[in-house]
Amino acid sequence: MADARLVPGQIMTRAQITKTIGGSSQGGICPSGKTPSVLIFTDPDVGEKRGYHDGWLDEEDEHGPIFEYTGHGAGDQTFEGRDGSGNRAILHHVDNRNALLVFKADGRVPGSGTKRQRFLGRFELDRDQPYVVREAPNEDHIMRRVIVFRLRPVGEEYARSPKDVIPPAVTTKARPIPAEATASALVEPETNRKTKSSRSAAPRTVAERREATLADDFRKFMGGYDRDLKRFQIEVKGLTSKLVTDLYDETAHVLYELKGTAKREDVRMAIGQLLDYSRHVQPPDPKLAVLLPTEPHEDLQALLALQDIALAYWDGTTFVGVPGLP
Repeated sequence: MADARLVPGQIMTRAQITKTIGGSSQGGICPSGKTPSVLIFTDPDVGEKRGYHDGWLDEEDEHGPIFEYTGHGAGDQTFEGRDGSGNRAILHHVDNRNALLVFKADGRVPGSGTKRQRFLGRFELDRDQPYVVREAPNEDHIMRRVIVFRLRPVGEEYARSPKDVIPPAVTTKARPIPAEATASALVEPETNRKTKSSRSAAPRTVAERREATLADDFRKFMGGYDRDLKRFQIEVKGLTSKLVTDLYDETAHVLYELKGTAKREDVRMAIGQLLDYSRHVQPPDPKLAVLLPTEPHEDLQALLALQDIALAYWDGTTFVGVPGLP
């Protein structure tokens, strides 16, 4: 294994790490030419200046703990080209048979300016939702799109100190962000392997791809009515994880939840998400709407009407039922 000589919690310098495992003396994402691994370095002194925190989510789900790591790039982060090479290395680590080895800066070597690196463990991308896309400022306080990887520890040996947990939100707030700040705006390049890619970091379902296409088509449609759609990025007091809504029409004050199918389970999920998100949207009390790629069964239409939730859908030629349009 790539990390056989490492023990979670072990302290090293980057020079020692490079000599032992490979990687580079600089940079946050360092593929190794010596071992089958991608080395990931996180430094609170750097990240907090840029308005984001890498670390463990305080909340765990049914699959266990999650470590969030913000990708590389001072502008809009990408998987493409030279600027996206590090992010691409994480994205395709399974296809390239590499382990993800995570280190966190932890003080300095006494009497030296050299930073110490604490090994947190061996990780892999979350298979259901490998990354999320958010907005965060760069060092010049300019907002840009960032890729936040969701990392899962491999096995039971990992270092999870309370000081490595992302600080919870102090207050609940919902901030409007561009609609483009979403995973559907990213291009995921295929791997270089000749075998079929396992798509280790692909969106979780085909329906999610359909949802992204639906969002793009609806934004173009609404642009014909001079409607500039947005999203909300929501922080909830006391929680470390963040929420990102689907589309929001500021002109008509309508909050949309999109689904890739018109199946009952998707419509029911959309209702719950809208009721959750709408509590935090400002101004309060938005009109709620579900946007679907086809017309749902009449029983589901009755369910939405009972909840006073509008239904908009693609009828094969145009979008119908859109609130606030002439």
